Amino acid sequence: MTAYLTPAGFGEAEYVEKRSRFIARVWPAACEDEALSRIAEMRKQHYDATHNVYAYIIRENAIMRYSDDGEPSGTSGQPTLSVLRGEELQNVCCVVTRYFGGTLLGTGGLVRAYTAAAKAAVENAGVSMVSLWKNALIACPYARFERVKRLLEEHGAVIEETDFAAEVSFRALVREDAANGFAAALTELTAGSVGCEFSGECFRAVKIKQFGKKF
Repeated sequence: MTAYLTPAGFGEAEYVEKRSRFIARVWPAACEDEALSRIAEMRKQHYDATHNVYAYIIRENAIMRYSDDGEPSGTSGQPTLSVLRGEELQNVCCVVTRYFGGTLLGTGGLVRAYTAAAKAAVENAGVSMVSLWKNALIACPYARFERVKRLLEEHGAVIEETDFAAEVSFRALVREDAANGFAAALTELTAGSVGCEFSGECFRAVKIKQFGKKF
């Protein structure tokens, strides 16, 4: 099961350029029908808008679609899709609604506006990684707290809980394909004085702490 990135939830952002309003919305979408439903919903809600531009990427069958919805070719749908591809998102749908402000923006202005609106909506949605995760428990002395924490982050782990008692205990999720490497690095870092206990695994979406984190 290959890991991939997807929106953590719904995200919305507005960008204004020369009184034109660009309202971008992003959703996770498990299939093409779900993406099309979101697009239809926005067209109905914003029936009075000048344009309802969209782009979506569906993991199954490697589907990628976009529409300029009447904007000059290459100025809106494709830049919106490029934002999604640039963040390596899958199972994602984005609709950018434009209300014309009375001033033409030109090709470059449109590309910048649609790109900025879509990117802000993705940032507001947050990003989750869908992967096979292992539950990890690590207990270490306070003197090693920062180094162990940094090692977890370097291996793409998501720290769910930190308990400060006689020792510092981390409860974290470590990707299955990184678990052995992390355990070996932890042993090397601490000369075997700190171990990692793995208990169970699950395949699900987990919100990552750093937006745009690659893997």
